[in-house]
Amino acid sequence: MRSPAGASSLATASPLATGKRRCGKEGGFTYLGVLFLIVLMGMGLASAGELWSTASRRDRERQLLWVGTQYAQALRSYYRSSPGLAQYPKDLEDLLQDERFPSPKHHLRQLYPDPIGGGEWTLMRGFDGRITGLYSPSTDTPIKQTDFPSQWSDFVGMASYKDWQFVAEKAFLDGASGPKPQSLTPQALAP
Repeated sequence: MRSPAGASSLATASPLATGKRRCGKEGGFTYLGVLFLIVLMGMGLASAGELWSTASRRDRERQLLWVGTQYAQALRSYYRSSPGLAQYPKDLEDLLQDERFPSPKHHLRQLYPDPIGGGEWTLMRGFDGRITGLYSPSTDTPIKQTDFPSQWSDFVGMASYKDWQFVAEKAFLDGASGPKPQSLTPQALAP
């Protein structure tokens, strides 16, 4: 037999214990709060992804400048150390092991891939078909537009990475095939 005290405890039991839900104004508040938190987390992850993407691209630009400088210095070294008639290499591999000497000379430690354009470089060749420089084939707009090393001061304001031409000597920019650097002189004033 049940006592009247037991009956009153069933009457005061929580709605969850009895299987009944409370239907009030706060019924969907938690659900909306969770949705709001998910939206905030998504926005935070999107902005973090954008920051990571920009930082990664800036890092690849720094790599492009470093690698391009390594190639330009290696081309210059190959040319200046030529026995007899000064020449540029026929292939990039010639920079790794220069067989023109009794003891092979190394102008470059390894062949570096293009960090921006997917690994492949576009080679600039002189009138004799030898390599005088190289550049990335990427047409993306660079993030870096100023504050270049003095050797690459011509890169200021360039519209794409393919305009960043890494040459052994600046004189070869005029006679080499490939895109020409944009002139900083207004067209109306150019001769």
